[in-house]
Amino acid sequence: MVLDVLTQQAERFPALEPVELDTRALDDRDAALAHALYDASIRRWFTLDFLVRQGLKRPFGELEPPLRAVLIFGAAQLVLMDRIPAHAALNEAVEWAKYRIRPGAAGIVNAVLRRVNECVGERAGAWDGGHDSIPLASGSRRLRGLLLPEHPAGCLSVATSMPRRLLDRMLEQHTEEEVRALCMQALTNPPTVLNLSYAEEAIESGWSKPHEREGHAVWIGPRDELAPLLASRGDLWAQDPSSSEAVESIGDLKPKRIVDLCAGQGTKTRQLARAFPEATIIATDVDGDRYRTLSNVFDGHDRVRVRSMAEIKQAERGRADLVLLDVPCSNTGVMGRRVEARYRADAAAIQRLARIQREIIEQAVDLLSPDGVILYATCSVDREENQDQAQWAAERFGLAVGCERSTLPRTGGTPESTVDGSYSVVLGPRAGRVG
Repeated sequence: MVLDVLTQQAERFPALEPVELDTRALDDRDAALAHALYDASIRRWFTLDFLVRQGLKRPFGELEPPLRAVLIFGAAQLVLMDRIPAHAALNEAVEWAKYRIRPGAAGIVNAVLRRVNECVGERAGAWDGGHDSIPLASGSRRLRGLLLPEHPAGCLSVATSMPRRLLDRMLEQHTEEEVRALCMQALTNPPTVLNLSYAEEAIESGWSKPHEREGHAVWIGPRDELAPLLASRGDLWAQDPSSSEAVESIGDLKPKRIVDLCAGQGTKTRQLARAFPEATIIATDVDGDRYRTLSNVFDGHDRVRVRSMAEIKQAERGRADLVLLDVPCSNTGVMGRRVEARYRADAAAIQRLARIQREIIEQAVDLLSPDGVILYATCSVDREENQDQAQWAAERFGLAVGCERSTLPRTGGTPESTVDGSYSVVLGPRAGRVG
């Protein structure tokens, strides 16, 4: 199953799509292993590509997708999964290639993965940035008879599976220390964080522990208990602290009518409803699936109305005290969660997103009341999607820029010290309060 999905991703690469594995037919243990194998393969694709290439006689990209997939899959087990014996990983990959690819493919897989296995050394402590090891989510692994690229950026790119074009772009905008921290955070599978700022009662004892950010907690309870809990409680939701800070930054405003134009599945919509209990909130999303989810989540809510974009453009023009724009973005601040984002986020993709973001800002301006403001937010760390957009909006529409904040992703080595990256800014005729 994992190999079938990886083959589909290899066909798309680098334009990878978020995929949810269907593990319903597996028991809990096998399902967890399948998810771990898939995540390791996608999260470390560039690192594994580098190791696999050492045993190839032609470029990795020229191999057919199923062969690329099984080599990445096998290398992930050999390099990143300590609990899987090397002989078991090799045998599984070779047998799959023998029956699912073509004559001769099994021999290639066997030879290449044996070469990868020869390069795998022992585990070590925290990665020191050296060329003779690669970082893991916890600690590092030594390499034998193989060195990472000599250039510092090339070394970091291969070591952390961060495409060089994206890495160079980030190094132009942030310090080396910040970019390294961002890359290291993207290696980890971030924790599920709950926003408890408005919780009316405690959750089950032992199912959470406090996050270092006040009002938030890390979920450590049973995985199958989280969804029922969130479905039954309107006073808490899953939300990283860096995401919640956007709405928190406008806590001194007193809007009566709010439009949430890019509501997604309603996380910030919930937060708005709690933060502004006197406000009516009109929410929408142009994606059909997300719109249906919104409609179900807020069905019967006393102050949240889900309406189509066409209805909002007609009925809300000039009426909104606050328009929230949690716009589509490159996701470069949440690459630990959106693992595929790093491979898609090239200059052309970011420019396309920037054009969409400006179109959405233009739509929002038409909805503002005379004293209304826009809260613009992304989960990106790229200036073109963030500060540059605020400056453009200020110049294009004569808006004032206020309450601008940005957070870079980081991990202090524990789930409760991990935060995503995000950006937000308030845009309005003046940077003060809504009247």
